[in-house]
Formats: sequence, C-alpha cells, structure tokens
Amino acid sequence: MRNLLLPLLALGMLLFGVSHIRNRQKETPQTPPPIKPVVSPYAERIAGAGLVEAATENLAIGTHLQGIVDQVFVQVGQRVRANDPLFELDTRLIRSQIAVQEMRSVSSRAELSRLEQLPRAEDLPPVVARREQADAIVRQWEDEYARQQKLALDGATTESSLVASRQKLAAARADAAGMKAEEDRLRAGAWEADKTIARAAVALADAEVLQLKTQLDLHRVCTPELTDAAGAVELTVLQVNVRPGEAVDTASGKTLVMLGDVRRKHVRVDIDEHDVPRFRSEGAATGVFRGDVARSFPLKFMRLEPFVLPKRSLTGDNTERIDTRVLQVLYEIAADADAIFIGQQMDVFIESRDGAAAAGGSSGIVLPAAEH
Repeated sequence: MRNLLLPLLALGMLLFGVSHIRNRQKETPQTPPPIKPVVSPYAERIAGAGLVEAATENLAIGTHLQGIVDQVFVQVGQRVRANDPLFELDTRLIRSQIAVQEMRSVSSRAELSRLEQLPRAEDLPPVVARREQADAIVRQWEDEYARQQKLALDGATTESSLVASRQKLAAARADAAGMKAEEDRLRAGAWEADKTIARAAVALADAEVLQLKTQLDLHRVCTPELTDAAGAVELTVLQVNVRPGEAVDTASGKTLVMLGDVRRKHVRVDIDEHDVPRFRSEGAATGVFRGDVARSFPLKFMRLEPFVLPKRSLTGDNTERIDTRVLQVLYEIAADADAIFIGQQMDVFIESRDGAAAAGGSSGIVLPAAEH
C-alpha cells in the first residue's frame, strides 16, 4: 500500500491539472456592447472627428489693455448685439489723466487767445506818451542846436558847446526812434511765429486729450460688429471667464468671453492627410454624436481651409498619432440643431471616391504648397 501512495498522488495531481485547464479554456459568453457602435452609411467613406462650433466660429474675446476688471455686463447664455458692453476695466486713473490734460488744453487755448488779442488797449497810452515825450525832447534839442549854430557864427559860443548840443540832439533822436519802434511793435500785436507755436500747443493738447479718451474707450470691451446676408448678427455669450477684481493681460492668451452665433451650427472636421486624396467636397456627409447613435445628422458642405496643419484635437484613440497633419473642412448641420451644444464632438462620415478613382484621377481639391 505504501508503494502505491506516490503513484496515486501523482495521478490525482494530473487529473486536477487537466480539469483546471479544461475549465479555463471555456469560451466566455459574448455580451452585447452597452452602446451600439457607429456604422457608416456609405460603402466608400472617410471618417473624421468633428467639433461643433458657432456659425461665426467661436469668437474668443480678449482685452485691449491690461488692468483690473471693474464690471462684467453679461452672463452665459445672454444674447448681445454689436457694440453691447461685455466688461470694463478700472478707469479711475485714466479719467484723472483726462481731467489733467483737459486743463492743459484750456491753458493752451487761453495763451493763444491772449496772443491773438494783443495789443491790449491799456498798454498803448503809456507807450504813446513816452514816444511823444521823446519827440518833444528832440524838438527841444533841435532848437538848442540851432541857437548854438547861430551863436557860433557870431563867435558868441565855444566849439565845445556846439558839439555837446549836437550830440545831445543825436541822443534824443535815437531815443525817439526807439520809442517809435516800441510803439509800432506793440501796435503790431503778437509775433506770428509765437501764434503758430501757441496754435501747435493747442492742437497737441487736444490730440493728447483725444488719445486719452481713446484709451478710456479701450477700457470697455464691446461686442464686435458682424454681418451676414440678413444683416447684423446677434451673438450668444458662450463662456464668461472673467470676474470683477481679476487682473487681465493682453499677453496671457486667455479667452475672457466667448461669443458665437448659435442659430446655425457648423462642424469643423479633421481629415487625416492620408485621406485627403479621397476627399471630395460634393460627397454626402453624415454626423453622429457619441452615445447617441440612434440619431444621425445630415451635413452640408460649407468650405475647407486649404492649409494642412498639425492635428490639435485628439480623440483619445490608442492608434492616434500626435504628429498627424489634418485638413479642416467645415460643414453645416442641416437639421434642427437646437439640442446640439457648442463644443460637442461628432463622428463624421463623408462619402469618398473609390480607391481606383483616387489612384487614377484628380483628388477633387487643390491645396497650396506650405512653406517649411
């Protein structure tokens, strides 16, 4: 019996191993997927991932200047028209600068007005009186010099007295000429060059006020003016990423407010560069949202952007390469799009030309050569 124990133990282990292997090799029953996979409605097709965007594209509104946000005038979902205010930066500093510059403008205008009103009426009488006094002194010394000349002829005066009288007459005439020139200068008013400088100072002050007021306008960010065939476009606020008291900067690249026309929605489809030769713009296109394969949306071709760029919107597929370049094509969702949200991802199928036609014919589009 002892001799049979080891063979029986080995046989038992063998049977256990065989049974375990058979149980492990049983086929797992196939269960249906929780969500039915998307099936292309076209035999020959191109598949691409699309992102829903507004008909005007998604407008990322920034700021003209850096500063602190003072007021936000809109909220998400609000409809806005052209020039409606979105938000405003703190304007206290710029308003004080405008007040100072306006006073400088007033001062410059007052200086120009003063120059243009010269001469003052009360400035003339004293100058005229001094000129008349100088003329009287000239006449006095003319008489004195004439008497000295007569006395010199009779030998009743000295040569030095005659010379002194002549010199005093010359000095009196010079004083009179100076006073006459001063009167003429005063009557002529301000020098024209001084007026020109004053006018330039007024223009410069006004321009600086206008510049500051322009900066004040830039503190308030308003809705851009967009038009289509029907006229002005009414936009919807899609995002508000700014709050009162926050600091904003022109170089941050942050979208402060996002706007878009959501009455019509477009889908921006990324077509892999390897599928570009098979793409044709006249081909039918259908879009399906992930998780809602029961509904499909017919798409209408709008335009393509003829520059093949690196792919930026990733789908999460394990086979997806990040160095892929894509051609972006825009389609309009032809059906009722009220229940569709901006930014949703859509699987898009585009009817393509067959392989033989693609190999032997035209690709259907012409792309400009990109610079490298």
